[in-house]
Amino acid sequence: MINAGRMLIGIVMGLFLVFSNVGAQPSILAENLYNLGELKPFDSTLKVKSGQMAPDFTLPSVSGEKITLSQYRDKKNVVLSFVPAAWTPVCSNQWPGYNIAKDSFEQGDAVLLGMSVDNIPTLHAWTREMGQLWFKVLSDFWPHGAVADKYGLLRSDGLSERALIFIDKKGIIRAAMVMDINKQPDLDACVIELKKLKD
Repeated sequence: MINAGRMLIGIVMGLFLVFSNVGAQPSILAENLYNLGELKPFDSTLKVKSGQMAPDFTLPSVSGEKITLSQYRDKKNVVLSFVPAAWTPVCSNQWPGYNIAKDSFEQGDAVLLGMSVDNIPTLHAWTREMGQLWFKVLSDFWPHGAVADKYGLLRSDGLSERALIFIDKKGIIRAAMVMDINKQPDLDACVIELKKLKD
């Protein structure tokens, strides 16, 4: 009888712990973010410009395959979204925000490629906490920041700039937007550039 009573108490306590944590799940990401503090808004010199061929690259993705920029040539417009670092507040708001704009990417016949200098395990854990992202997330970890550097977006501290690079189906850069690293990019500005890609 005593054992049955203890078992019942254990079950009730277990259920209490499970249900008391249900509401806490959404805040797990927020609790684990690292605040970089105020950074120098810009710390690199852009090496690419509108009208030139986008430098090609091949990088591993969180989903396991290798992605090469030129694989989209003559098929899709491409937007590269460079973010400074995983597990930081602005980046963790920026990428889920593109879920809102998914239709605009589809209307612009464009794919979005998330670009980060973090390694695959870090990106895997971070993107899982952010929730379902509809786009590929690529790791520019090794050689560290090689693609960011090729585009002129690697900062002196090893992070990348916060930038959006718009590339048409011919592989030509149509726009290169480098934003203040401390601020989230304006989604409306992204949508405007996507419309231009379609034209």
